[in-house]
Amino acid sequence: MRDLRERLKKQGIHTLLVQFTDLHGAARGRFVPLAHLDDVLTDGAGFAGPAIWGSALPRTGERARYHARGQASSIVALPWLPGVARIVADGFVAGEPFDADPRQVLRRALAPLEEQGWMLRVGLEPEFFLLRREGESFVPADARERLDKPCYDLKTLPRQAGYLHELREALERCGLDVMQLEHAEAPGQYEVNFGHTDALACADQLMLFKQAAHAIAQQHDMLFSLMPKPFADQAGSDMHVHVSLWEGEGVDARSLFTPHLPDGAVDRTRTLSTLGRHFVAGVLAHSAALCALAAPTVNSYKRLRPTLNGPGYAPKYVAQGPDNRTALVRTLHGRFEWRLPDASANPYLMLAGMVAAGLDGIERRLDPGPDVDIDLLEASPQTLAELGLRTLPHSLAQALDALEGDEVLVNALSSSLVREFVRLKRQEWAEYARHVSAWELLRYVDAF
Repeated sequence: MRDLRERLKKQGIHTLLVQFTDLHGAARGRFVPLAHLDDVLTDGAGFAGPAIWGSALPRTGERARYHARGQASSIVALPWLPGVARIVADGFVAGEPFDADPRQVLRRALAPLEEQGWMLRVGLEPEFFLLRREGESFVPADARERLDKPCYDLKTLPRQAGYLHELREALERCGLDVMQLEHAEAPGQYEVNFGHTDALACADQLMLFKQAAHAIAQQHDMLFSLMPKPFADQAGSDMHVHVSLWEGEGVDARSLFTPHLPDGAVDRTRTLSTLGRHFVAGVLAHSAALCALAAPTVNSYKRLRPTLNGPGYAPKYVAQGPDNRTALVRTLHGRFEWRLPDASANPYLMLAGMVAAGLDGIERRLDPGPDVDIDLLEASPQTLAELGLRTLPHSLAQALDALEGDEVLVNALSSSLVREFVRLKRQEWAEYARHVSAWELLRYVDAF
């Protein structure tokens, strides 16, 4: 530890940002002087447990203290905070891994894969908005955006080049593989695609991306937003998840989702192996409960409905199909894209739930059903009825009901975490249901 501390000191690091993630998926933590690195790596930085969203820890006794124990391999200098290095922490309570810590939850979910010698590789594609305040509301930061369909537009994209390049450079200096940046479907909306890595590292990197994006946006007098649907008449922000399963390491690594012929040659006529199809079937089977984790806000369900300008791209039906961007799961050769999550999802809980669902599909040898190759968002009611597809929950309340009743996910996440997650989210739903909106006032105040 002394050698590590000296190396960091030579790099100009004087402070550690000890960071953990709360139940809502927000980064939390504190600054700790580098001189106390040993404490962070052994006992961990101490926090008042009941002050942390979703911990449900008591205010007295041994379990009132939450310790964020840093992982030395995660230390990285933060370009936007000179002299500061982030260290990712696992939650411990009373000397034991805390079962309601989102990062510990994902660790547990991945353990069965590791016992098989398997590794889940994940690539995330979060969308986000760059906004600015205008009175009591928010508008796109680029006031000149007027296009009806700005996706991939190269007139508006360069106007945010300063922010996007600064963000990319900061993330790359932190070791993230930024594959591409683009203007997304709505005014003020952008997307970043990250290279594929193991699931735990992927979630850690997303938390780092959020911290960087917020901080750099503030420096540019903008607001970075992962709100799923800030504008009723525009597309919402997705966070598509690309998933593959591997065995072995390095040049000997073998994709377990890649289909093969009896002679061992790669089968180019299919997208997924039998194992991959079982995994996808599990994700589809548990899709209603997964909605609570992948679309965890009241606002999320406005993204999952058609926009005023058309159906959009968010999935509505529980289905899978080769390269089908209107299905819940888009299958590709040797991997699949899970299109349910939005940008507000806690990455640790979302991935833990998906893994648990996929493993259940493998264990029960579930069938994902026939490949769907039609545009589900434009299909007629008769066609949809003939396919017999289930729909996703229409509200956060429905998704929470499904999560509470899903024994596989409850066991994987821990009953204590699910209980607290559902409690907090039902409060959110109740507050939303009681709120009187401007739309209601305009429609009803003098209508009768």
